[in-house]
Amino acid sequence: MKDNSKEKTDETVDLIWNLAELLRGPYNKDHYRDVILPLCVLRRFDCVLEVTKEVVLKKNEELKVSPIKERDIFLNQASGYEFNNTSNYDFQKLLADPDNIAANLRNYIAGFSQNVRDIFEHFKFDTEISNLDKHNILYLVLKEFNSVNLHPDVIPNYKMGDIFEELIYRFSENAEAGDHFTPREVIRLMVNLLFSNGASVLSTRGIITTILDPACGTGGMLSVSEKFIRKLNPDAQVEVFGQDFNDQSFAICKSDMLIKGHDASHLFIRSAMTK
Repeated sequence: MKDNSKEKTDETVDLIWNLAELLRGPYNKDHYRDVILPLCVLRRFDCVLEVTKEVVLKKNEELKVSPIKERDIFLNQASGYEFNNTSNYDFQKLLADPDNIAANLRNYIAGFSQNVRDIFEHFKFDTEISNLDKHNILYLVLKEFNSVNLHPDVIPNYKMGDIFEELIYRFSENAEAGDHFTPREVIRLMVNLLFSNGASVLSTRGIITTILDPACGTGGMLSVSEKFIRKLNPDAQVEVFGQDFNDQSFAICKSDMLIKGHDASHLFIRSAMTK
């Protein structure tokens, strides 16, 4: 049987990969990822929050005098996720004002809850906004990304992880051995081996289980492990924990876990190796 979901994933990866050619000139190839990966994450968030956007804006207006922490609780409930955005902008509205594209994009990102703003800080994306705007290609890049549909109904969470991994692989082809991600097929084999003797315990009704990856990268091991457990036991409560040293990988992992409904405070960035 033909795997239509894989075909859709490959098609999306090729589309995003081809967008990198817009950066030719202002960027060297080894820096394409500095723009493409954060914009891919931003477009994913944009699509995820699209349905509840107006509801969140209305709720934010009602709660504008409330403390930020208290406000976020209700705004997250309105968005349906563990994050929200209170900016009036989205990709479509950004494109409606090309003369102020950089300022408006910053306003859009600043409108996210702190857990998402932290992701773009790790991407150091503000620097890229300035560079793209300086070379007059920011509008064009955003316009092309707006044509990429990353809504969960089109690209489910587990496939979004595959897209991130494939993009990272392509951007890292000239990197040193071991410098990029572990292929998903290898992760699946590792997970099957790790959990092969624990199936009876993991099948226990109402079980709460934790997964820790001390070098989580983009979160592939966490995602595949959770999928394995939930397939075995749909009622299991799975809590994921992870850390990494690479800012970009950490940012992707955190965005993926947030969209899947996990507590992003369980993920950490480490700035130095502990001796």
